Amino acid sequence: MNLSQVAGGLDTIWVVLTAAMILLMEGGFALLEAGFVRQKNAVSIIMKIFVDITFGALIYYFFGFALMYGKDAFGILGTSGFMLGGDLSHIQLSISHDTYWLFQTAFVVAVISIVSGAVAERIHFRAYILFTIVMTGVIYPLAGHWVWGIGGWLGKLGMIDFAGSAVIHAMGGFAALAAAIFVGPRIGKYAADGMANVVPPSNLPLASVGAFILWFGWFGFNSGSTLSAINGNIGHIAVTTMLAAASGGAAVILFTMFRYRKADPPMVINGALAGLVGITAGCAFVTDSAAIIIGMVSGIAMVLMTELLDSKKIDDPVGAFAVHGISGSIGTLAVGIFAVPELAHSAGQGYAGLLYGGGWTLLGVQALGLVTAAVWGFAASWITLKAIRVIMPVRVSRDEELIGLDVSIHGVPAYSQDQDFIEIGSFKNP
Repeated sequence: MNLSQVAGGLDTIWVVLTAAMILLMEGGFALLEAGFVRQKNAVSIIMKIFVDITFGALIYYFFGFALMYGKDAFGILGTSGFMLGGDLSHIQLSISHDTYWLFQTAFVVAVISIVSGAVAERIHFRAYILFTIVMTGVIYPLAGHWVWGIGGWLGKLGMIDFAGSAVIHAMGGFAALAAAIFVGPRIGKYAADGMANVVPPSNLPLASVGAFILWFGWFGFNSGSTLSAINGNIGHIAVTTMLAAASGGAAVILFTMFRYRKADPPMVINGALAGLVGITAGCAFVTDSAAIIIGMVSGIAMVLMTELLDSKKIDDPVGAFAVHGISGSIGTLAVGIFAVPELAHSAGQGYAGLLYGGGWTLLGVQALGLVTAAVWGFAASWITLKAIRVIMPVRVSRDEELIGLDVSIHGVPAYSQDQDFIEIGSFKNP
């Protein structure tokens, strides 16, 4: 066995392990969203996450991966690699195509999970399955090809999005915004005068554990995107990821203490996540100091956007757009400002940010890529939901929503007591 074989084996282990870390983030999404919504809709959240993983993985295997990473056609889409077959010779990595598919599948599952929280407590389960199929099979793969596919038009222009602030988070966040607007606010969320009524989270400790799982998985998300266990930049990527998350959370603690006279727990949870989203595009290309700035700006912007959405009567129960759409946008643009030439060259890119003598070129390309991802995510999701509404309801009925989706759609509550079984079950005390 030669050194290249050893390196290839190590890379395979690294990519599989980091893919598993990213897939574990689905547990984080489930706990976070279940904790943020009301108790009567916790099972509904879990079921949507299972749809993300099961349908998402299968659809991405059948044709999503091919559209994203297949042989390029016109810089728009891939044309080979359906069911991992056909010509994939243009993907030249130290890992197998199977391993690469697994890692990318973890990403696609994360994208659709962003949308699930924005439509929590009122989207119909069957409609959500159809939307998941389109998102994981078409909407996300096309956006991914433009930036990451070999021959994609944004990639040719020089756009940098190391682990997906634009392709995953901004695109997914704007898709979530479209979905939240399309299905409308929850019953009773807004008063007649337009003021937002507070819908208390059902379980903040659960939500915080979900956030910590997401934080853990993000090290796989970012560091794993090197696709190599022997990449010397892994440690730096992990450090910038950690600093941005910490900065986002700390900034929101201080900002909400100043703004609301108390540290707001849901905002603080989302503040750390906003920092993670913000650093995802540039984690390999910016300094530690820049990572702290990106995290701080992302966290504060998340708070302000949450307030703005409520003022516009846009109901986003978990803050999906504020966390992913806004922070992803900030992170994408930040690369054009803070990218360090030495780090960019070490990661295979030859670009520098505005502050490091690169001029406006990279920032302009990043802005173009961001606008493209945002418009595509919003418009494609809106059109998809309109098409779904032609064949079935997208939103549950008023009675189903008031009862709660757990019982009305799935037939089981999230929490029950032993005495309930004794009273209504077939086994009773004599």
